[in-house]
Amino acid sequence: MTNLFTRRFFLTASAAASVSLGNVAFANAPLTSLRPSARGGNALAAPAVSTASSPDALITAAQLGGAVGFAVADLRSGKVLETGNAAMGLPPASTAKAVTALYALDTLGANFRFATQISTNGSIANGVVSGDLFLIGGGDPTLDTNALAGMASKLKSLGIREVRGQFYYVDNALPNLRDIDPSQPDHVSYNTAISGLNLNFNRVHFEWRRAGNGYSVTMDARSNKYRPEVYIAKMSIAARDLPVYTYKDGGRFDEWSVARGALGNSGARWLPVRKPGLYAADVLQTFARAQGIVLKSPKRSERAPKTRALVTNTSAPLSTILRDMLKYSTNITAEVVGLAATRKRGGRITSLKASASEMSRWANAALKMGNASFADHSGLSDASKVTAQGMVNAMLMARSSAGFAELLKPIAMRDANRKVIKNHPIKVHAKTGTLNFVSALSGYMTAPDGKQLAFAMICADTGRRRGIKDADKEAPSGGRAWNRRAKALQQQLIERWGTVYG
Repeated sequence: MTNLFTRRFFLTASAAASVSLGNVAFANAPLTSLRPSARGGNALAAPAVSTASSPDALITAAQLGGAVGFAVADLRSGKVLETGNAAMGLPPASTAKAVTALYALDTLGANFRFATQISTNGSIANGVVSGDLFLIGGGDPTLDTNALAGMASKLKSLGIREVRGQFYYVDNALPNLRDIDPSQPDHVSYNTAISGLNLNFNRVHFEWRRAGNGYSVTMDARSNKYRPEVYIAKMSIAARDLPVYTYKDGGRFDEWSVARGALGNSGARWLPVRKPGLYAADVLQTFARAQGIVLKSPKRSERAPKTRALVTNTSAPLSTILRDMLKYSTNITAEVVGLAATRKRGGRITSLKASASEMSRWANAALKMGNASFADHSGLSDASKVTAQGMVNAMLMARSSAGFAELLKPIAMRDANRKVIKNHPIKVHAKTGTLNFVSALSGYMTAPDGKQLAFAMICADTGRRRGIKDADKEAPSGGRAWNRRAKALQQQLIERWGTVYG
């Protein structure tokens, strides 16, 4: 029974909105929207002991093992009120995205927009394009199927009915990276590829249904309006029980297999795309065909040629993109905006590590984080290290960043039955972070008397994390219980600070 549950879990648990491993709440991928589901962890657990206890007593009672670093400061004066292990370098998990947001706002500006273009190097006469057609990505992490459908429709509205040249896609605005963290399992949708041309958070929707003695399988780029079949991702059903998924680079397509013994009657989940530029071109080709415009099989262009734009799709302003990134904790968004910021600053963007190193230098100088060392922009890698004091300093320095606090999501407090406590006297806006046996929280709180505090907490049992077997990384034994205790401790400390310093 346990093995069956584990196999089904790997099949249907969606981590599209997850920054990391060990989700608090697991849910199937969205069927009606491409926006990721809000990840678990937007509410804290109820305290198990009196908040009048000392921080050490609260930490001991939590029985987390490893280390807990925390710091809290008066937001107006910047005075540090209480700390513990505040100078210890620990993985920030997804709270790294708060630093990435500040980095992007400082470099690109709140009104920055990404652009995706369809262009040509040829002339147009009587609806016929004599030259080549290009899909040119600007790195937009929010480009979705609906947007590509709209671009194809606009192309048709220009009177275009035929393209005689080749159809190219250009994805070199950002480096092409197979994944964010190579140590993660191949099939988890929060560890996607990255390029200058991204679609649907670089995920493809896999769905299966029992049909007679076999199964019908679809791989599509669905949205709330469309379900275009994709050709660059292929799925085969293998006569085995484990592993549930295998992946192989099939050249012009992603080659997946799934264990027949784990399928059941029906199900669905999002899988990562490893060829994002080709994926976007594949879907645009389908929509163009639906408009009566037949395009040749897409080919990659090594560089963006001199062309004339025909259709341009622009993203929402960066402030909106960052608000959603912090709410839904989308890894690919964090990596793309971080890479784009480094590119704007003239830094090296050959890899995530190189770009994150540039962000580290900026954060240590501009946010006074001390010796922060980021390995990526999303916090997915546990090689990143920050201190609780450094994160509090970042929150204090962010006071001068207009609108940053409003980008953080509200964090609700819960009672002993894990129900949200309405009208709780303490208000919290913060960024959560979760990896297996790592739980972090950084942001702002308002005490009952109106006093505002900045805080940061990082709970991490890195030894236990290192001991997780590869097959167990999506849901390690004891991970959920540990995370619940960590979040209970976070609420206890927040309520303590509201009582002692409010």
